[in-house]
Amino acid sequence: MLKNTPKVGIWVALTITAFVVSSVGALLSNAPSLDISQVWSDPYYWHVTKFSFYQATLSMLLSVVFAVPVAHALSRRQFPGRSLLLRLFASTLVLPVLVGVFGILAIYGNSGWLAKLLQAVDVELPFSIYGLNGILLAHVFFNLPYASRLLLQALDTVPVEQHKLCAHLGMSHWDKFKWVEWPRLKQQLPHVCGLVFMLCFTSFATVMALGGGPKSTTIELAIYQAIKFDFDLQAGALLAIWQMLLCGVLAVSIQRLSKPVSVSVGQLSEAKFLVKDTYRSKAWDSFWIIVASLLVLPPLLMVIVGGLNSEAMAVLTSEPFWLALFNSLKVAFSASVIALLVGVAILMTSRAWRLQNKTFRADKIELIGTIILVTPGLVVSTGIFLLLRSITDVFSLAFFVVIAVNSLMALPYVIKNLAQPMLHVAQQYQYLCASLGMKSWHRFKLVEWRALRKPMAQAFSISFMLSMGDLSAIALFGSADFRTLPLYLFQLLGSYQMEAAAVVSVSLLILSVGSFSLIEFLFTRTSNQRGA
Repeated sequence: MLKNTPKVGIWVALTITAFVVSSVGALLSNAPSLDISQVWSDPYYWHVTKFSFYQATLSMLLSVVFAVPVAHALSRRQFPGRSLLLRLFASTLVLPVLVGVFGILAIYGNSGWLAKLLQAVDVELPFSIYGLNGILLAHVFFNLPYASRLLLQALDTVPVEQHKLCAHLGMSHWDKFKWVEWPRLKQQLPHVCGLVFMLCFTSFATVMALGGGPKSTTIELAIYQAIKFDFDLQAGALLAIWQMLLCGVLAVSIQRLSKPVSVSVGQLSEAKFLVKDTYRSKAWDSFWIIVASLLVLPPLLMVIVGGLNSEAMAVLTSEPFWLALFNSLKVAFSASVIALLVGVAILMTSRAWRLQNKTFRADKIELIGTIILVTPGLVVSTGIFLLLRSITDVFSLAFFVVIAVNSLMALPYVIKNLAQPMLHVAQQYQYLCASLGMKSWHRFKLVEWRALRKPMAQAFSISFMLSMGDLSAIALFGSADFRTLPLYLFQLLGSYQMEAAAVVSVSLLILSVGSFSLIEFLFTRTSNQRGA
């Protein structure tokens, strides 16, 4: 069926491996006396390791456990603003961290809206936003909405015939959840848990902004401090190898727990046939939707309010702003296209192997696609910098290096969004396509594109927004001649131009949500035109 496709994914996986290995090798070559045993003998290394696990575990549990009822409620209810709320949910994870932190501080900070409200009734803020509290709050803000989107996507794969059958049998909500919806969620949960855990485990900007000192330091932040401030490549390489070993073990363990199951052939539909709907179930669903909305909307609203200030016109009409915006769009579009093409190539190979019961090979090639979750992005960027500086002018290739690193960072999101839908399509239509002689382009046009346009639109949108807001790569390769909006924002914050920074923050927010809506519209419109 997919006779020739494994070769495409294999070559792509080898290219990714070579890129990452060469960057890590460049870093290791600058640390000749590396001794991994120092991790066991140094109390500081043990401290950052334990804190990384502790905060990542708590963040993952809070994000994913509460995402289940949120996704379930959203799958059953239609209400005004639902589509916009889902777009905001998809955008929180890949919003520029500084934008999200700006909004969170405006609400929960020591001088934030909540503190002022409590002061009006002579009550002090019961917690500090800095330290573990702030880290957990920020991680839940960024990850819970996106986890809800991924789980909602799994629930949307339930065929309409099963919804009708549940209604016909008079199933209660619990019975339907237990026998129909939970198997779909259970299939997706290992992927979601693994993604959220490793994002929190390798958290950098969030911990740097809200950590509150050495007590709340992760391995990723320790790597940054060693390389950026001390230029101690020895310590940076040691921590990088240690983090890669830990994340590699975690990634393999999580992937072994994820067992894709066959799906029933049937028509997928957004129509829901509720079973024994009661006021109690409506109140339950409304509660979780409101809680999730209160988590996401107020910080984003404060970003918008803060951006409407007297500096708005001066910033929006300045040449540096528009140059940074144009660079951001070029980088985001290029990186997103590359990430989507590479992700589809890898997944075509992995699903062909899964259909041939070669699960071990499929797991490993998908693991290579998500290698950036194991390898810190800062390490890849630093390694490429060290590798290129001995060959050519690094800054002359800054544009291409930033695109390469951003596409690699976006690739795990493409794979997580498309892995299950692509496998389900193959399971449902492989024999029909074979009997009709559909191959390559005709199969993609008539079957794959129609079934996968929504998850592809979401994957492309997430990649676009992630690349638009990334700071890690551009921080090393940016210059006065080449900078993006996140770097421009970082520079404004560094020079204490807070009002100008607020304008750039709201611009990034609007651009993120707007690009998500536009990309989904273009994907849907293209599909409809071809269908017509």
